[in-house]
Amino acid sequence: MARRRPTLVRNKRKRNGLGKAGMEKPVYYDFQLLFLVIFMVFLGLVMVYSTSSYTSELKTGSAFFYLKRQGIFAALGIVAMLVFARIDYHIWKRFAVIFMLGIIGLLFLVIIIGTASHGATRWIQIGPVQFQPSELAKLAIILYTAYMASIKSIRIGEIRILVKVAALPLVAVALIASENLSTAIICAAIAFMIIFVTSPKFWQFVAAGIAVALLLGIFLLVASYRLERIKIWRNPENYEKGYQTLQSLYAIGSGGIFGKGLGQSIQKLGFIPESHNDMIFSVVCEELGLFGAACVIALFVMLIWRCVVIAMSAPDLFGALIVVGVITHIAVQVIVNIAVVTNSIPPTGVPLPFISYGGTALACLLAELGLVLSVASRIRIPKGY
Repeated sequence: MARRRPTLVRNKRKRNGLGKAGMEKPVYYDFQLLFLVIFMVFLGLVMVYSTSSYTSELKTGSAFFYLKRQGIFAALGIVAMLVFARIDYHIWKRFAVIFMLGIIGLLFLVIIIGTASHGATRWIQIGPVQFQPSELAKLAIILYTAYMASIKSIRIGEIRILVKVAALPLVAVALIASENLSTAIICAAIAFMIIFVTSPKFWQFVAAGIAVALLLGIFLLVASYRLERIKIWRNPENYEKGYQTLQSLYAIGSGGIFGKGLGQSIQKLGFIPESHNDMIFSVVCEELGLFGAACVIALFVMLIWRCVVIAMSAPDLFGALIVVGVITHIAVQVIVNIAVVTNSIPPTGVPLPFISYGGTALACLLAELGLVLSVASRIRIPKGY
């Protein structure tokens, strides 16, 4: 019997298409996605320097202050991405619940001892290090919701199971919404899309959409400044707070087809407050023109498409749902940021992924893409392809 076992194993491998003729390649690595990510990180660093050099020199005496800080986080993020890409993503199943509970704890700490900036309490300060737990919450929600949805996929159509899957992410969303409604909407969209892909019952999402609309209405009524933003959106010229929106539109309009040239923006010279943050896309339009803005959008489309291909080819449901969460995060954030900059929706603070200044956001996004690369590396391709 011992002598015949290798033959039986070979026959089994042939039946599964894994014989000598159809042997799998050892590992697949998505270099196209890796190249896109690295390129966009460096594009972001260039735009952060271009938009921040003037104000940085006025405030700190160095034109490179914001560039150096963003560069440090970019380097840390790339290292995290490469490390996450090397680790089998299945290992995160063990820590998904702990990670989610830990993030909820940090979000409670933000409310209690958080550091305020620009009128909002969103950061935690530990010595010289300041970070934003709501950015870590996006990663936690992706891992936790993907894990729970994958193990409950057969019964996720049941209300009890659906509530069990969505409960902790909704707690995190509620805590974030107390100070940062736009980020809460993105986090809710991540959890919603992962569950939507998994669940077979459409009516649940109609009900969820109605519930979200009601909650959004409540948040608008509770905080009067949010209703004021809708008025500013409709008539920015009539409000002092509409100044940033108007300057952003001036920047977009003055860029023309091919722009004024890299570093030649006028609006970044103090006319657009904090132009290296949420409004950076308007400076991209001014310096690189409509053509440059279209190229930036095309890069995001290519990045999302590569992630879609990986999600469709993922070896299991957990891997596919992780990638769906990352796709949702990037797509929703890009759409909201560009819509705000072009005054298509009421103003809200959402950074443009990779391009806007923000160390925690960039590092966490790169870690998420490391998970996507980890899923891609477990895709097995037959030798004949």
